[in-house]
Amino acid sequence: MREQPNERIATDAVKAWQLTAHLIAIIPLLLTIAAFVVNYYFEPFPYWIGIILAAITIVEWGITAFLIPKLRWRRWRYQIYDQEVYIQHGILIVTRTVVPMIRVQHVDTQQGPILKKYGLSTLEISTAATTHEIPALLEEEAADLRDQISELARVEQDDV
Repeated sequence: MREQPNERIATDAVKAWQLTAHLIAIIPLLLTIAAFVVNYYFEPFPYWIGIILAAITIVEWGITAFLIPKLRWRRWRYQIYDQEVYIQHGILIVTRTVVPMIRVQHVDTQQGPILKKYGLSTLEISTAATTHEIPALLEEEAADLRDQISELARVEQDDV
């Protein structure tokens, strides 16, 4: 069996994923508050259902904002070889993907507002079948990897 890749994504990925989780958690929080307001004025359901809904919202928020980003960061690894890109990710189900350089069609970097706040970029490797990504790399590292993979893919296609 092949050894796992040894390159890691940036540690600030945890902060970026936590901020994203906090922003997304606002939606169920607002729905929970709305349920309390509706229940206060119309009493369509018992009060304890709102308390259970609030508890579930808080637990979900804690798990998605504090636990999952750290676990995701621990599992994300990658390795760039001359002939292939090796990517590993997943929390419960670990996925290991090997992308042959000969199959690479183009390589992009992507950066949204949250990644920009932390100086990170996502590297996207496109093949004919799908797009593979390595998230939350430092901007310079992502640009260097983009150029390196592009050059290696060009060399592979010239050899064919």
